[in-house]
Amino acid sequence: MNSGWRRLLAVLPWLVIAVVSCGVTLVAMMPAAWITPQFAKATQGHVNLIEPAGSLWHGSAALVLAAGPDAGAGTLLPGRVQWQTAFWPLLTGHLSMSMRQTPAMPDPIQVAAAPRGAMISAGQIAVPAALLAGLGAPFNTLDLHGAVQLSWTPWRLLGARTYGQLVVTLTDMSSRVSPVKPLGSYRVALQAQGDTSTIDLSTLNGPLMLSGHGAITATTTSFHGKASAVGAASDNLAGLLNLLGRPTGDGAIALDYTR
Repeated sequence: MNSGWRRLLAVLPWLVIAVVSCGVTLVAMMPAAWITPQFAKATQGHVNLIEPAGSLWHGSAALVLAAGPDAGAGTLLPGRVQWQTAFWPLLTGHLSMSMRQTPAMPDPIQVAAAPRGAMISAGQIAVPAALLAGLGAPFNTLDLHGAVQLSWTPWRLLGARTYGQLVVTLTDMSSRVSPVKPLGSYRVALQAQGDTSTIDLSTLNGPLMLSGHGAITATTTSFHGKASAVGAASDNLAGLLNLLGRPTGDGAIALDYTR
């Protein structure tokens, strides 16, 4: 073995260490901006992370929730989302993250993803009522105010199929177009069952009574319900009811939507 080969063999371990060190450093410093577009893509613009800081492993970003696919009409939540990503699961093709939004989310959630599916652990988050305006008419006209909380069971995605339950609780809602305050408290339950989902609306309390049932598939959305007023506030709620839908002739308003 000549002297050139001996020098190469002597230097080779140090070259390997240098390459590995550079690779680990690059991975450790992978910017948070690399991950934020994936949330908008996976949720069709409903969940958006903006103004990212830190790295993929330890980072944070502002959270924008959009009721529709237009992120520009979304609602910015106070505080920031913070996350931590485990390194070793990535070596087996799995993603494991812990995420928390302060102060709206009291407990962190776990996000796990693999080539064939993903799961988000159960959790809850308080959101501004202004988020409802992103649904369009009549919500943008009503300008609703009150406490809105989202809670969900473990949410699973298997290919194009989704499984889980999301419950939206609206407490002591009021509107700028109605003198009756509060209008009431309501519960909206979305049940994802693979290729189809169902949505149910019910009234918890209040003079404005809302109810309905709907179904959502990949190509169609339909909802059929009704709105009515009870008690002494009925006369003061007549104008608001006319904004919600068409009269059915029995003092109620039809809440029908099909796409």
